[in-house]
Amino acid sequence: MLLIKVSRDALLKPLATCVGIVERRHTLPILANVLLKKEGDQLHFLATDVEIQIATQAITQAGENVSTTVAARKLLDIVRALPEGNEVSLNLDDKKLTILSGKSRTSVQTLDAQDFPSMTVPQEWAANWSMSQKNLKNLFAQVFFSMAQQDIRYYLNGLLLVADGAMVKAVATDGHRLAYCEHAIDANIQKIDVIIPRKTVLEMMRQLDDSDALVEISLSTTMVQFKFSDNLLVSKLIEGKFPDFNKVIPKNHPKSFEIARSTLQSALQRVAILTTDKFKGVRLELADSTLTVSASNADQEDSMDELDIEYTGDGIDIGFNVTYLLDLLANIKTDQIKLHFNDSNASALFTLPGEESFKYVVMPMRI
Repeated sequence: MLLIKVSRDALLKPLATCVGIVERRHTLPILANVLLKKEGDQLHFLATDVEIQIATQAITQAGENVSTTVAARKLLDIVRALPEGNEVSLNLDDKKLTILSGKSRTSVQTLDAQDFPSMTVPQEWAANWSMSQKNLKNLFAQVFFSMAQQDIRYYLNGLLLVADGAMVKAVATDGHRLAYCEHAIDANIQKIDVIIPRKTVLEMMRQLDDSDALVEISLSTTMVQFKFSDNLLVSKLIEGKFPDFNKVIPKNHPKSFEIARSTLQSALQRVAILTTDKFKGVRLELADSTLTVSASNADQEDSMDELDIEYTGDGIDIGFNVTYLLDLLANIKTDQIKLHFNDSNASALFTLPGEESFKYVVMPMRI
């Protein structure tokens, strides 16, 4: 029974879309599979890990409605290994899926589609709005690196998304640093805030284009849905109370200056060579017209970079985890960055000159 007959690239696209959420280690064998469901002249693809699922589709030939599941990564690898430009057919016969292309033929085992778990999507959503793919991708890109990984405080292992009126805000923190970004939307949303899991955020960043094509975003108290292109991604939310980020963001720090992002990034990368996995500390010393970046290690090796800046005022000597600073500089794309300090014991604030939409807070460390 023919499921689909299309070009290799037309089949690769939906398979690549689905495979990102398929877990390499899984408790249920069927969770390693993608559901293939033929309805009329459409072949639907669905993958899930029970917490998140993504659905997409491809146009095929009209025929009998049928469904099955097959190992997602294996099928993707088989199709990817075929010559570019070739036509590919997927045929289902006797619980085996056969991939045909030219003189190439591969058969793989399937599992019953009836055993495939799928998430129940809410009939009604508490909030809905649309924004361009590039704006949503940028919103996530400016904060995602501050999310915690496998923290016992489970509510930190994700991104806080706040929709309020005509503004949407994204916040992430691991307890040592916090990133905040906001973007205006053409909507009037009654305030709602949710915590989107880390895996969902990273998967959306992988899926989104830098285009003006729209993403429809829907929120409930338990789930989030993203509808874009031919894709529908649904995810459960993290329950819990996210820290009050407004209390964390410093205000009115008296010492501030601007510096070229690439200049600071290069200096930090050079001195970071002498840091170790156990100790990632670097020192920033601020004085009139000069910012000195330095690091040393237990082998009595040291490195120092002196940068010219436009600053006059009180000096400061403060230490940071260099990874936190390099993460920031790698994920913002502006030419300039602005640093704000109070004293060596207070958190530092990093902003973008002339913009209020982005803030990054880093706690100092003893060096």
